[in-house]
Amino acid sequence: MTASFAETKLLLFRRLKYILRRPKPPVLPVPFAGPVVVVGSAPVSHKPIDFDETFRVITINGSQAVTRKWGIAVPDVTLMQYRQLDGTNTNAVEVRRVLKGERTGMLYVLLWRKGLASLNEHLKAFDYQYDRVQIVNRYERIALVERICGLKVLELDAISKCSNGVIAVLFALLNGATAVIISGINPQSTGHVYNQENLSRLHVEMDSEILLTLLRKGYPVYTADPEVAKSIGLPLWEGSARSNSAAV
Repeated sequence: MTASFAETKLLLFRRLKYILRRPKPPVLPVPFAGPVVVVGSAPVSHKPIDFDETFRVITINGSQAVTRKWGIAVPDVTLMQYRQLDGTNTNAVEVRRVLKGERTGMLYVLLWRKGLASLNEHLKAFDYQYDRVQIVNRYERIALVERICGLKVLELDAISKCSNGVIAVLFALLNGATAVIISGINPQSTGHVYNQENLSRLHVEMDSEILLTLLRKGYPVYTADPEVAKSIGLPLWEGSARSNSAAV
């Protein structure tokens, strides 16, 4: 009974705060004008067919460990969860290890509440640099999901919210991507490419629901990973020419 009351109270609080704030989702200073690859940290990932300099790249947390092997020194955009900056668990420590000395173009730090000065101190601690930075709060995330999917996901717990990788997919669509190709994002997988801990993933059901919603709405979302195409039904990216002809 107590838990149910607490959940109801949180739901009402979030809903009211969302209405009063009227948040807007994050928008790039200059929108995308072509295909965008969103790269996650699942153990298996593939560079998209026909990948070249016309593609923009979004990395999530420590997935620069993947794009570095693709020859990409600096991704265009990085989404980083706040816990990766000050957390002491295995995943956070590993993320800081693989990002030490790296940089990105536009850095979005999700749910950071300690201010920009503290954020820069934490980034400096592992020598991570950026061209521009913006803190994205919970309600801006909620607004992003609602804008693209029409779903009001109030993020009451880990299970009921989507992962940062899927947030990046929505972000790319909002910001003008002509196609979004995901790589290393598999709702059914466990573990991360940059460690051997085989840590479980949250958000499995919500990620799958959001991706399938995008398909139903006709958004140009693909996967570069054959196993993801089989497991959740996303179309496999076969190169820009074939994908464009299939869409006509």
